Amino acid sequence: MNLDKNCVAPKVWLITGCSTGFGRALAEAVLKKGDHLLATAREPEQLRALIDDYPKTAFGERLDVTISQEIQAAVDAAIKTFGRIDVLVNNAGYGLIGALEEVSDADIRQQFETNFFGAVHLIRTVLPLMRQQGSGHIVNMSSTAGLVGFGGSSIYCGTKFALEGINEWYAA
Repeated sequence: MNLDKNCVAPKVWLITGCSTGFGRALAEAVLKKGDHLLATAREPEQLRALIDDYPKTAFGERLDVTISQEIQAAVDAAIKTFGRIDVLVNNAGYGLIGALEEVSDADIRQQFETNFFGAVHLIRTVLPLMRQQGSGHIVNMSSTAGLVGFGGSSIYCGTKFALEGINEWYAA
């Protein structure tokens, strides 16, 4: 790419959970700004309109953050397509409502796999690339539930508190 000194190269973003909500809104803002995006979702057909609107700068990839092979495949796709990752946004997640004693072990594990371990695995996969590049940003979408617990959301709060701990580690 031939850039003069006044131009800034577009950043390359990998955002999880782009089908709806914050992930979709952020994906649209990134593309409107002129940056490049590997948008991910468990159901990639939900990304079709986004990809069609930005065919040269947006690519979609299936990613369930609880499946390590899909994490590696998404990171590999971003590197193959764009040559680097400048910004990782761990946005995929969901809220689990229920008192601690009412939530099943399987539901607890799934909540942590999605909201915490998925983000950790992505960080562990992307961080060496960013260190090699000498630059990069990691954004973990958290919640006030990661700072203050509230009724009916014991496990969700636990996942967000854990994510806040990781945030403090790599911010140091």
